Order: sequence, then structure tokens, then C-alpha cells
Amino acid sequence: MSCRWAVCVVLCCGGGLWGGVSGLLNVAGVSPRCDTGACNPGLGNLVTGRDLRTSSTCGLDSSQLLCSYSDNQELSCQQPSCHKCNSDTHSHPPSAMADSPFRYPRTWWQSAQSSHRETIQLDLETHFYFTHLILIFKSPRPAAMVLERSQDFGESWTPYKYFATNCSHTFGLHDDMRVSGAICTSRYSAPLPCTRGEVIFRALSAWPELEDPYSLKAQDLLKVTNLRVQLLKRQDCPCLSKNPALKPQHFAHYAIYDFIVKGSCFCNGHADQCVPTADFRPVRDRRLNAQVHGKCICRHNTEGEHCDRCSPLYNDQPWQAADGKSGAPRECQKCLCNDHAESCHFDLGVWLASGNHSGGVCDDCKHNTEGQHCHRCQPGFYRDLRSHVSAPDVCKPCSCHAVGSSSFLVRRSPWCEPSHGDCVCKPGVAGPYCDQCMVGYWGFGQYGCRPCACAGSCDPFTGDCINSNGDIEWYPGQGQIPDLYSTWNESEAAWSWEDEQGFSALRHSGKCECRDQVLGNPKVFCNMKYTYVLKVRILSAHDRGSHAEVNVKIKKVLKLTKLKIRRGKRVLFPESWTNRGCTCPVLNPAMEYLVAGHEDVRSGRLVVNMKSFVQPWKADLGRRVIHILKTDCQ
Repeated sequence: MSCRWAVCVVLCCGGGLWGGVSGLLNVAGVSPRCDTGACNPGLGNLVTGRDLRTSSTCGLDSSQLLCSYSDNQELSCQQPSCHKCNSDTHSHPPSAMADSPFRYPRTWWQSAQSSHRETIQLDLETHFYFTHLILIFKSPRPAAMVLERSQDFGESWTPYKYFATNCSHTFGLHDDMRVSGAICTSRYSAPLPCTRGEVIFRALSAWPELEDPYSLKAQDLLKVTNLRVQLLKRQDCPCLSKNPALKPQHFAHYAIYDFIVKGSCFCNGHADQCVPTADFRPVRDRRLNAQVHGKCICRHNTEGEHCDRCSPLYNDQPWQAADGKSGAPRECQKCLCNDHAESCHFDLGVWLASGNHSGGVCDDCKHNTEGQHCHRCQPGFYRDLRSHVSAPDVCKPCSCHAVGSSSFLVRRSPWCEPSHGDCVCKPGVAGPYCDQCMVGYWGFGQYGCRPCACAGSCDPFTGDCINSNGDIEWYPGQGQIPDLYSTWNESEAAWSWEDEQGFSALRHSGKCECRDQVLGNPKVFCNMKYTYVLKVRILSAHDRGSHAEVNVKIKKVLKLTKLKIRRGKRVLFPESWTNRGCTCPVLNPAMEYLVAGHEDVRSGRLVVNMKSFVQPWKADLGRRVIHILKTDCQ
């Protein structure tokens, strides 16, 4: 096969240098399109649009007469042709090696006369994948040359291949014509043909077992920023010795028709197209073909010049190059930030703690959220249960009274319970916003409210007693909250008003006086429009300072509503307080009750107050309520 035909096969078909047909794209699993998995941009000539640097060029200082032997398929000696080389009309610059071998087959670079050593260097603006080199010489091929690569923009160089007529004599190396895998070869160093002799180097020829083109091993072999060919020793055409009348100095030069560097944009298997890098300035030449650019148009949620990192919001797992063997794209995974962040970062500790499942931590959470996934409200805000977790207004500012709520402030806003917005009140203060004294307290101010010095209630502003009936005895089981009172005894020191440890009305005994409830007119029961009707067993109760919580076990749901109420443990929130820390209606521990009440729409709580219907559970009461719900309340 002729040299010209060899060039055509390489340029048109990919040269069969990886997988036999189309370069990187023919590796198992690698596709020309990223939609189906691992992908890679097409191969091209990296020299196109870039400068080739040489040590010398003929005719720059003065016109030189140079001779060469013409093409001859039979390798017989023909009459040589001679011409002048100058910097004007008969120039042979390095750029002639980079033009199209099909459109401009008779342009070439030529060194200065009598040049013994030459260097040809290609400098790339970023990292590229290099697959093979093709040189077509106009002069006889060198007796010795070396191809080198750099991966650090020329700071250091590593040899790819040595070429010599005698490897052991010239370089002290084995010849791969005799020792398979040797770094030197004599295959392309014969003096014949005297013109259009070729030199071909395949970067993967020594690594037939390399299956994944994106592995670290492949990158070490193929990734380059610079290529350099050093022409170390000329050799004369054998025809020259048959014509002693010719002057040898006219043949003492290197000349190359084509310098072809096949490669592609380096994208780690995450792109199939590339554009110019920011600082790339192409050579302007009308003879140039399409260029191979160096900045990837990244897919698979990656970014960077070489798709070498995950996009800002896709760092839930470690970045990986695509798998060129199986074709798996190994896409970057999106962090769960609930639409409250624009970026996240990968945290190894979080990744390991999750069992190598998720390592993304959201950055700069917006909309008053915080946390690994922007999943909770910042201090000073609470979660609005009526809004979706990703809604911009899901976190509402706490509406706590600046005086009545707890003394510590966060970001100039009083703190509230982040899950539902309840304020933490100072001692003796009540209300959802801690803006009023509890019943039995007075003097709303900096330290909360003071307990009334009365057996009954008192004026919340002056402290004057109202309906004082003297000492009131303790009656166990009358609406008191039992698990808190055991901490109170007569030996405790008197409570000081400035004591910020807190004070609760539940710590003072008193008789609960609650209005008895009866199930009368069914229409009255239906008009209350209760949102829940339950059979519950009272488990325990707790004082929270500003309110009480009663733990119950729901044993039966008598009315099905939009509320998702199931059997099991739940908390009821009594709202009505008497003068001495009692709650109405009465809920005694270990007893079963029929409870009908309403939901606090803002917090989602099941509220028990004086509008609720609460009666000790009896089977006939339950049957009657069910009958009313089915017949009268429809």
C-alpha cells in the first residue's frame, strides 16, 4: 500500500488504532452520543489551527539551492530535482506540514541546509488525548529520531518511542522488531524510499490490554500537553552515491510533507463535543480543515474544562470518570437541598457515615433554612406545616413577644419551637405568642409574671385578689398533672422573683373547678364541628412552662376527617387553665375518655379546651356519639 493511501485510511477511517475502526469511539461501551452512556468527542488532527515550531527553516536568511529525489514506486534512482528556497515565493515554512494532505499534497517544510539536528514541537493550550502520529517525509527518513511527550506544558518530557536503523548501537535499546514491546524500532528508519517515506506511531500499540480509555492508566499513556519530535541523524538517499557529480550539501536537509497528530478533546467520557478554550487563538489560514478544540461541552451533570468535577448542585457522590469498558456514564448525583440551595459539596465523613450512599452537604441554604439538606428552619423561624418543604416561604419568622418570650434572642428575633412555631414563655407567661400572664399570675414584664398572692385569681395588671376563698385544699386526681408535683415540698426554698429557673402554676396545688359537660341536643354537638372524635386512654402529662401536654393512647377513631389520625400514641394540648394550675376539661391519668375537639390549623395540634367535649368513656356513650355522627351530623 502506498504512503498516500495509508494517510487516507488513517484520516478518513480513524486508522484502526483503537478497536480497529474509529479510535476511542470503538471501545466497548463508548458511544459518540452521551445520551446512551459513556461518550467521547471524535478524533481529529491536533496540529490543525496550531503552530508547529522547528529549529530552522530554509531560506530565512538567504536563498538556498536544495535538491531531492522524485517519487518512484519501483524505488529505482531517478534524476533528482532541484529548486531554490527563500522567504518569499519559494518558502517552505513549518505550517506547510499542517495543511490538508489531500488539498495540498505538494507543500512541505524544509530545514536549513546542512542542518544535522532538528526539533519539531507542537504546543497545545490544554490537555488532549493523543492516539497516533503520522509523518510523511520528502527527504529520506532520519537514521535516528525520538518522539517525546509532556503532560505539564513542557516542564518535563517522557519518550514515547525511539526510531533508529540500529537501536542497540544508537540508543542501547532493544528493537521491537526482535523484542516485542521494546521502546525502540527500526521499522521506519530505512533510507528507502528517498521521498514520501512514512513514520507511524500508535500510542496504544504497546497496551493491547487497555480496555477503559478513561482509567488512570489510560490517562497516563494518552494525555498530553506537548509533543516533540527530535530528528537526531540524517541519512542520505542511496541514489546519491551513484552520481558523484552532485553536491552532497544540496541534499543535506530534513523535509516533511505532513505532520499529523491524531487525537481528541479530553473529557473523561462525559462529553461528545468541544469548543475553544478561553485563551485559544487559532492560526488563521484558509487552507486549514476543521480544528479539534479543547474545552468540553459537559454532560452527565459534570463541569470543568475536561468535565473533571461535578456541577455545583450535583456533589452527593464522589466525581468519577465514565466507565469506558461497560459504558456506564457514572453521572454526578444531585444533592437533596429541597430547592433552598444552589450548590453543595461532597463531605467524606458524611459519605462514610451513610454507608457510602450520600455525602452531599448543601451550601448557603436560602429561605431561612439550614442543615445538611436545608431541611430545618434557622433559629428564629419555624416550619409552616401547610407549605411544601421546598416552598420559599416554608420557614416563617417566630411571632413571639419580645418581652414575654424566653430571654435569649437569635438574630434579633425571639426563638420559637422550629417544628411548629410555639414560643417558649417566661415564668408565668401564657398564650401562643407569650404575650399575657397565665391565670393566677400578674405583672407582665421583663422576668415574666408573678404568682398571685391569693387563694383564687387576681387582677393581671395590679395583682389585686379576685374571689379569694382562703386556703384551698389539694384534691388528688382533679385535673392536676401528676408527674410534676412530686418535685414540690414544703422544705423547698421560697421562690425568688428574679429566679430565671422558671415557674409554673402547676407547682402550686389547688382544686380544679370545671363545668360538667353533658351530651344533650345532637344539633348542638354537630354545630361544634369537631375535627376529631376519639376514644383515648390517658398515659401521662407534662408541664412545659407555657402550656401542658397530655400523652394519650388513641384506642378508637370515631370520626374520620382530613386529619391523619391513627391508633397509637399521640399528644393532646389542653388550653384552659383554672386559677391554680388545673386544666379543664379534667383528664385524669389511667382513665379512658371520649374526647371531641378541634385542630390548631397553624401548628397541627389536637387541642382540648372548654369548647371540647370530654366524658369518661362508656360503651353506650360511644354508641350514641357514633349514631349522632352518622345521622345528625351528615
